Amino acid sequence: MVILNCNISQSLWDEIEKKSTTTGDTIDHIVMTALAEGLDLDHNTIFQISTSGALVEGIFSGAISVAELMKHGDFGIGTFEDLDGEMVALDGKFYQARGDGTVTIAAQTAQVPFAVVTNFKPEQIVKLPPISSLNDLTSHLDQHRNTENLFFAFQIDGTFDYIKWRAARKAQGNETLVETLEKQAEFEFHNVKGTLVGFWTPEYAKSVNFAGYHLHFLTDDRQGGGHLFDCRAKELTVKIEHSADFRMSIPETAAFLKADLARDPSQALNQAVSKQ
Repeated sequence: MVILNCNISQSLWDEIEKKSTTTGDTIDHIVMTALAEGLDLDHNTIFQISTSGALVEGIFSGAISVAELMKHGDFGIGTFEDLDGEMVALDGKFYQARGDGTVTIAAQTAQVPFAVVTNFKPEQIVKLPPISSLNDLTSHLDQHRNTENLFFAFQIDGTFDYIKWRAARKAQGNETLVETLEKQAEFEFHNVKGTLVGFWTPEYAKSVNFAGYHLHFLTDDRQGGGHLFDCRAKELTVKIEHSADFRMSIPETAAFLKADLARDPSQALNQAVSKQ
């Protein structure tokens, strides 16, 4: 984070303090939000297209192009039309990791049924101790979240002693998410450098997103990547951003409008995210 020193009027300062007292927001948050609005920036905004529940029901048709999605963020995760691989957006580039093991820059015209992105501006950078598993990793990440009720974005860099990920294979016919992932490709590597990209979502948002941690991996050489299943590492560097601004765009495709999305998707989502 950058420290800003400037002179402001007493009346402006009085209003800032008054708003902080009234709303409970920190002065840092009030000032950053006001600056972002004044400069027309999406500060700490997480943008999501469609819902995870729609994925569970097999709504895999494209709702937005990569080119349009890039207007909402430079960092994030998702998938592509017909569940054709995993999306990893890092440093403004959107990668498509397919089930055949290949990773390519996604075409601007590629269609996306579901994704979560943000303009990533980390507020914390921390070093983690040795990590023995994915559960161990998430336990350490928990220590750097100060609430269960906001959204968090994570970028995790380092050399992984062991890592396991999956890449979805293109759906066929009217398959659901769970049915499609039954034929997912799984990859295991040792001593590989790379980056984990992803989000932590509050439990109360589980009807529209994957509650908890959802992380995708991309190798440093951009030759491999996908949805994280497990990992071990001696030292990792974590960049963290929190967000109180979550925005979701609802598709108006025929498939989405006709779908029955009333069912609780939690069990299927947990199976899709953590299946090993």
